[in-house]
Amino acid sequence: MAEVQPFRGWRYDVSQVGSLSDVVAPPYDVINAEQQKGLYEAHPCNVIRLELNRDEPGDDTPQAKYERATGFLRRWQQDGILTQDREPCVYVYHQEFEWEGKTFVRKGFMGRIRLEEFGKGKVFPHEHTLSGPKMDRLHLLRATKTNLSPIFGLFPDPSGAVQAPLEAALASTPPLQATDHLGVVHKFWPVHSQAAISAMQQRMIDLPIFIADGHHRYETAVNYRNELKAAGKLGDDNAAANFVMMMFIGMSDPGLVIMPTHRLVSGLPNLTAADLKAALSGHFELESAGKGTAGAQEAWGLVEADGGQNVFGLGTVADGEWLFARCTDDSPMATLAADQTPAWRELGVSILHKLILEHLIKTKFPGEQKFQYVHLLDEVTEAVDKKTCQLACLVPPAQISHVQDIASKLEKMPPKSTYFYPKLLSGLVFHSVE
Repeated sequence: MAEVQPFRGWRYDVSQVGSLSDVVAPPYDVINAEQQKGLYEAHPCNVIRLELNRDEPGDDTPQAKYERATGFLRRWQQDGILTQDREPCVYVYHQEFEWEGKTFVRKGFMGRIRLEEFGKGKVFPHEHTLSGPKMDRLHLLRATKTNLSPIFGLFPDPSGAVQAPLEAALASTPPLQATDHLGVVHKFWPVHSQAAISAMQQRMIDLPIFIADGHHRYETAVNYRNELKAAGKLGDDNAAANFVMMMFIGMSDPGLVIMPTHRLVSGLPNLTAADLKAALSGHFELESAGKGTAGAQEAWGLVEADGGQNVFGLGTVADGEWLFARCTDDSPMATLAADQTPAWRELGVSILHKLILEHLIKTKFPGEQKFQYVHLLDEVTEAVDKKTCQLACLVPPAQISHVQDIASKLEKMPPKSTYFYPKLLSGLVFHSVE
């Protein structure tokens, strides 16, 4: 069963810090050095000092930055910059944003969920994890003993029944609000109504949870709990380290959309559309979509209109041509990805990498392919104009149903299969695991 609980979160006192927008930050893994510097300068209490503390001159151990983060956290708690809610709450969280000219509102709530090993309960991953990020997050969790940012979890809720009692409990309560650097408006409400929370919990009990983002942090929380248990320091089953903070969003929420992750491929010769047609013939139908930016827009329009996973927009930088490609024979996938399920082999990213790039193109044009990943069509056309790649690939986004189908079989999706936008902010609420 999925055991979701309220908790007494630690939150910024806006009367002390001023605008909430100045103290929040994106997740640590999307912040580059320039953004980190900007967040440090935005406010002396910005959460970046906890979530991604920087190395400082004079640091004599690799642990110094984690200890410094802990120092900030404890000082802010002592000084009342962070205060703890008096009652256990769940936290309703709305994100209002625009994407490619369309407006969305994504709704969910934060609570804490009982940790369980993957494959042994109701929580399912869909991505592979790396040892480096997990060790970094483990050092930080050991030091701060706090979940500083929420994991992103999805659950099936066709009618919106889980979220409904929490939304009703808000009534006309004004939200806490922050606007991030991308213009996304984040609205946030603590909900302590026991009736609303109980209704949510009862409807969540038998539902599976699929991790959309935060796999490294989830596995880190499990590893930390196991460490405490092995050392005899965990306490009873209700000890806070048995749980991790998570954002829960229903898979049918109208604001939940998976954005495309397009590929810019370098390490190839200067391919032309004619070269591409020769390489892909026999497995793809190819039609011209035009040249330049207009050609890219036309190719992407055809991909979107089709809605399938077997269609692509392919741009050859050498001649500026764009092709709309439809896979008509994916039979090699059974051999190229023999260890994967049919659902995995039918994904657009799987077909692109296994069949197009690693098989058909590499057979004719051997060499080490390198990739850049972008999400906006403007980013693709800019790269083509600047000739920073040899082949641009417009890829259909995976759907929520693909995540559910593949993850429920304990199979991992290919890298960069999903991009859930916008990211969840760090700094809205913290969950202590002490």
